[in-house]
Amino acid sequence: MDMSATGEPVMTHADPQVRVGVHIEQGTCVLTQGGTDFTAYHAWVEFAAPDQKPWTAEKVEFSAKRPDGGSVGLTVDLLNHACDGPRDDVPNAIWKVVTLAATSAGDVGIRYTAPTS
Repeated sequence: MDMSATGEPVMTHADPQVRVGVHIEQGTCVLTQGGTDFTAYHAWVEFAAPDQKPWTAEKVEFSAKRPDGGSVGLTVDLLNHACDGPRDDVPNAIWKVVTLAATSAGDVGIRYTAPTS
């Protein structure tokens, strides 16, 4: 590897955000928009914990296939207009994707052990 690094990186906890990616098995999540079905194959779920409040899922960015096989990105906002709770009209399948992301990240308490040198 042709790179060097120095410093002691620090993360502030004033408004932490975590973006978790999950692969979705082909055909298990179909998103419909404007009468067109899109088959999701990947999702990025954004979680935030502003002002030391509990973690909240803010949005999901899906990578999906159009009926013609081309790729498309679709974003679903999960918070209501006041940003103080979840939207009422989010389908259960999308909440299942959020749950998968939270579970895969250790409920956003990501646990990781750095390799020893």
